[in-house]
Amino acid sequence: MQDLLLNLLNLFGFAWWVEVITDTPTCTYYFGPFLSAKAATAAKSGYVEDLEQEGAQGIKVTLKRFKPSRLTVADDLGEKPSQGAARSLRGQLQ
Repeated sequence: MQDLLLNLLNLFGFAWWVEVITDTPTCTYYFGPFLSAKAATAAKSGYVEDLEQEGAQGIKVTLKRFKPSRLTVADDLGEKPSQGAARSLRGQLQ
């Protein structure tokens, strides 16, 4: 039942997502969806830890209630937001 609710919230842009922006590489990552801000907050440290282990620097994290069109937008690879390539890290739904 919880999966159905999460799918509906995500469909209409009301699910919570963790947005992680890094300076190096210049990327924006979206992790989620989550039913609540509390659940997203609990998961965000794992995503940050994974990115730090990969060498990412200048990490900024925010929570958003929306539906991203792409899970990863890599600006330094010449991608525009509409061209971002999806990439999976620990706990990521695709």
